[in-house]
Amino acid sequence: MQQQSRWTRLSLTRRLSLLFTVVAAAVVLGLGAMFLIVTERHFVELDRMTLQDKRHLIEEILKNAKSIEDARWRLQEALNYHEDLQILVKGFQGDTLFESPGSGFLKQQAKTQEVEKKGTFGVWRHADVKFHTLSFETSPAYSASALKVLIAADTKHHMQFLNGIRNSLALYMVAAIVICGFLSWLAARQGLAPLREMKSRAAVVTGQQLNERMPVDEVPIEMADLAQELNRMLDRLQADFQRLTDFSSDLAHELRTPISNLLTQTQVVLAAKRDAATYRDCLASNAEEFQRLARMVSDMLFLAKTEGGVSLPHKEQFSARHEALALLEFYEAVAEEKQIRLGVIGDGIINGDRLMFHRAVSNLLSNALRYTPETGEVTIHISTSASMTVVEVENMGQEIDPKVLPRLFDRFYRADPSRAHPDSDGSGLGLAITRAIVEAHGGRITAISSNGRTRFTMNFPLELVLS
Repeated sequence: MQQQSRWTRLSLTRRLSLLFTVVAAAVVLGLGAMFLIVTERHFVELDRMTLQDKRHLIEEILKNAKSIEDARWRLQEALNYHEDLQILVKGFQGDTLFESPGSGFLKQQAKTQEVEKKGTFGVWRHADVKFHTLSFETSPAYSASALKVLIAADTKHHMQFLNGIRNSLALYMVAAIVICGFLSWLAARQGLAPLREMKSRAAVVTGQQLNERMPVDEVPIEMADLAQELNRMLDRLQADFQRLTDFSSDLAHELRTPISNLLTQTQVVLAAKRDAATYRDCLASNAEEFQRLARMVSDMLFLAKTEGGVSLPHKEQFSARHEALALLEFYEAVAEEKQIRLGVIGDGIINGDRLMFHRAVSNLLSNALRYTPETGEVTIHISTSASMTVVEVENMGQEIDPKVLPRLFDRFYRADPSRAHPDSDGSGLGLAITRAIVEAHGGRITAISSNGRTRFTMNFPLELVLS
């Protein structure tokens, strides 16, 4: 656990450098080991071939010898000058036909060595010296009795060469690993330079400076996705921060008006002695302002809950037409006063919170009745597709500027002054609340205005899971 903690604390540059160095070391050591193994096998094969050549020479000499003395003389002439070879030729009765100088240890081996007629290749050790040996039987021309032949090749010169190679390889490997480690660190540092650039740019991002973006075109392909995602995150943060700033400003402005009215009216009444009726009128007026403030605070709390991702309080399945008819009955008196026709077309199932749906449609109906001229018409269209239930509230009246439509659902936003109604006491939160309700249901809301009609469309998904 402690080693893992130490590893996680290492910088990415050090991790990559260590990993690259370990890989390079493994490759270099593997190549060195393979080279030594191949070289040693090559020397073994050379000794095997040398011993086989001497075997053929000895067999040829014995095949042409006419007597023991002739064979001994021929062997001495042919083999006495090979310093790296030790040869012993003995009969099975124990008599020695030929032995090379310094071959005393072969006599000891000959006592225990089992000799095959075809020949046996082996490795013997004597006084810390390794010999490659070949033992075989052969019959001379002058006798039918077989002779036992032992040949030993000294590998001292091979070992000296291999030791020199090992020392050279060890120095090379150490140097190669050190160089690979440095180059790995350099490559990792250069490869991660775009991350340091992104870090430096992210370090300057503050609440007052949100315009900085990651260099997408200047980073490798592997980091481009990260840079793009960070830029999208910064875009969202900037938009949310701007929205929060605007909201704070709008909220201060909206609260200032009723508070200023309350303060001014109260100060005027207290400036001089008034009768009871005047005080009652002042208190009644103050109560209306307090009610307006209370509604505003309640609406803001509702928006904060819905935009914070709170789940729907009461999920159920209900008829959109039934709720729409109930709302039209509630607004019927207002509609009759302005001679506005109300109607509902179609039906569909809503999976969600009944009261929240009721509030969303009520906000749209209230706006529609406010801006529909006398003898106009307000219609609720309900339809169902494979995955959505669509509820549309359409009213007649002056068209909304296309530039204004995208901001209709912003908090405290009101349309252009030409559409403002003199007796409206709205706080500019109705459409924002409606959008929050629809999004809490997993849907979306849009608005279009053309040909003397304005239509708000709410899409509610049918796959909302009830719990």
